Amino acid sequence: MPYHVFNNRSRRTGMLVLSRHNEESIMIGDDIEVKIVGIRGRNVRLGIEAPRQVSVHRREIYDRVGRNPQTSGIGNTAVSST
Repeated sequence: MPYHVFNNRSRRTGMLVLSRHNEESIMIGDDIEVKIVGIRGRNVRLGIEAPRQVSVHRREIYDRVGRNPQTSGIGNTAVSST
């Protein structure tokens, strides 16, 4: 069963926190897999497999370009190399 926390206004307010080891993964829906591909000190490397139509960006890039990559000059790629 998915984990959701709702407040009185029926909006999500919680965060699911998971522990994973190297080479373990989590699934988001049926189409998105997030895998731990390396751990070095305090740095964790993630591999993300998602359908091509799903944009994946680091948060700071997402905040910079906004929610619509087509109008921001960034192509709609499945995985950002930035």
